[in-house]
Amino acid sequence: MTATAPHFGTPPSTPVPRRPLAAAALLAALVGMVFGLLLGGAGPASAHAALTGSDPQDGAVVDTAPKEVTLTFSEQVAMGSDSVRVLDPHGKRADTAVAPRDLRSGSTVKYGVSLHSGLPDGTYTVAWQAVSADSHPVSGAFTFSVGAPSETTVALPTEQAGGGLVGTLYDIARYAAYAGFILLAGGAAFVLACWQRGAGARPLQRLVVRGWMTLTAATLAMLLLRNPYTGSGKLADAFDLDGLKAVLDTRPGAALVSRLLLLGASALFIAVLFGAYAKREDEREKKDLTFGLAVGGTVIAAGIAGTWALAEHASAGIQPGIAMPVDILHLLAVAAWLGGLVALLVALHRTPDIGATAVRRFSRIAFGSVLVLTATGIYQSWRQVGTWSALTGTEYGRLLLVKVGLVAVLVGIAWFSRRWTARLVSNGAERLVANGAAAERSAEGAGAQTDATEVGAEVGAAIERPGAGTEDGAGTEDGARTEDGARTEKPGAEGAPASLAEDPARAAQLARQRAAVATAEKKRIRDADPERSGLRRSVLTEVTVAVALLAVTTVLTSTEPGRTEEEAARGTTTATAPAAEGPVNLTLPFDTGGQNGKGTVRMDIDPARTGTNELHIWIDSPDGKAMDVPELKLAFTLESKDIGPLPVLPVRLTEGHWTASGVQIPMAGTWKVAVTVRTSDIDQTTIDKNVKIG
Repeated sequence: MTATAPHFGTPPSTPVPRRPLAAAALLAALVGMVFGLLLGGAGPASAHAALTGSDPQDGAVVDTAPKEVTLTFSEQVAMGSDSVRVLDPHGKRADTAVAPRDLRSGSTVKYGVSLHSGLPDGTYTVAWQAVSADSHPVSGAFTFSVGAPSETTVALPTEQAGGGLVGTLYDIARYAAYAGFILLAGGAAFVLACWQRGAGARPLQRLVVRGWMTLTAATLAMLLLRNPYTGSGKLADAFDLDGLKAVLDTRPGAALVSRLLLLGASALFIAVLFGAYAKREDEREKKDLTFGLAVGGTVIAAGIAGTWALAEHASAGIQPGIAMPVDILHLLAVAAWLGGLVALLVALHRTPDIGATAVRRFSRIAFGSVLVLTATGIYQSWRQVGTWSALTGTEYGRLLLVKVGLVAVLVGIAWFSRRWTARLVSNGAERLVANGAAAERSAEGAGAQTDATEVGAEVGAAIERPGAGTEDGAGTEDGARTEDGARTEKPGAEGAPASLAEDPARAAQLARQRAAVATAEKKRIRDADPERSGLRRSVLTEVTVAVALLAVTTVLTSTEPGRTEEEAARGTTTATAPAAEGPVNLTLPFDTGGQNGKGTVRMDIDPARTGTNELHIWIDSPDGKAMDVPELKLAFTLESKDIGPLPVLPVRLTEGHWTASGVQIPMAGTWKVAVTVRTSDIDQTTIDKNVKIG
């Protein structure tokens, strides 16, 4: 999303009014109302894949060893030959080590692996890893027991798929790819739509070319890192040719290759833009070429944006046919606004020729980008979050709130930028004429001074040169001495000293000096413009905040959406078994920070031994009365053995009383019991306590 709308919608001669602020407030209220309706009426969906069920279930104790283990996911996943491993208590493979079988039926996504026959009793660990439909790797592990739980030597992985050094490098490459695309597409759009003379400006040329180089290098890096990112996690596997071939057969790999091909076409576009287009003088021909470049550039930019839509969140979950075009529009609007903002900043800092007309044109384009970003951003947020509880209770939702906060900061900065824009636009034409005349006068004076300096140097050299003088001091044919003994140079055809006229290299050097002095003086006059300086500072601040906004957006693309996280939690179930005796009692005070958010959790774990346990949880208010809460979740973690967290979803019996039956504790040890209490739609907290079991 963007925040520059307030200073891009005002006509050039209009002073800063109060009416647009009221309109902006009304727009914000309408956006909030629509957002609330969308979140309030959302249905189930998913984007990252999540494990929603298994057979045997997590923590289950079965009488006889099953013939196979099945896993059910929230959406389609890609499975490899070693994606599911079943390990016995000694860490040896209990499955047949073949590729998982696809057991899909209708909308149910299920995979299964066969087990060896005659497996002994004990606790078995199931570790799985897959690639979800939105290209992100997902992984997890759970346990089940045959006969009775036992000790196990299996250490569950502490690092999620896509983590470690490879994951960090891949995330950096993803961020660089977004940044490169924004500079490439936004910088080129700024030149074509706002300041066509900027095609000959070296700073803008360097900006666009560096954006192309960054995007190309990042895409190549992502293509090489894709195999270890979704597989082993080892950096050396980036150069595994078999792994690279396997990546090319996947949808994300095809998207990255397509992006490289489109970058080849964009290289030709850049060559024409900064070559033939920049040198074209005929206005009619340049107008036709502008139209052709605009159409071709838009097609290329939309194609590159489509490579993200094809392989990221937009391609998975609900309404992909709508979500993918919306995602392309969102990326193009971001590039037009943020890339144009960076180009404007570079022009304001590095080029003295940009005027008020270019700023006004960019204002209109950025305002249109604001509208597109607002509409597409609301739709994407609804699609990925879905409910108010997911907005505050999931990592994706909290990151989205941070992003909204950064947008609000940009809106505040833009309100100040709007004043400088209005002043620059209203006064820019007059100031441009005045500054241009002053620069020309200064350049002429500076050029004359340079000429005098060069002539003086030539004269000084001539005085020291020996010559065949006459009795009255006359020299050779190259010059003559005056009565006081001074030697004079014979002027050339252009009025310059003959030695300069006969030396083209020295004349070219003099011309370059004149041009440099004129440019420096013109830039000095421009920088002294208070409106220009104020706008430059405000734009720099906006770009700084926007860079942070882009970083948060990049993290969002690799974070499990709130919809999926909540759906996975709803789909988790526990096995049932008889209870025993010998309860352990826990007391955990909590404070969610909201109204009526304080209380105490009392928990009985019975019998607090390995195997099947029964839990009773009571929630009391500060005055000791039963306290009803909308949601309660538990999780058990044995950190010393890297087991867990094992989730438990209690069932509400009566007001303030919850219970969970058949909770399986696979082995003895000091377990951390984490309790998550939600007291309202937006207020929740997690408290934990260690308890010795077994």
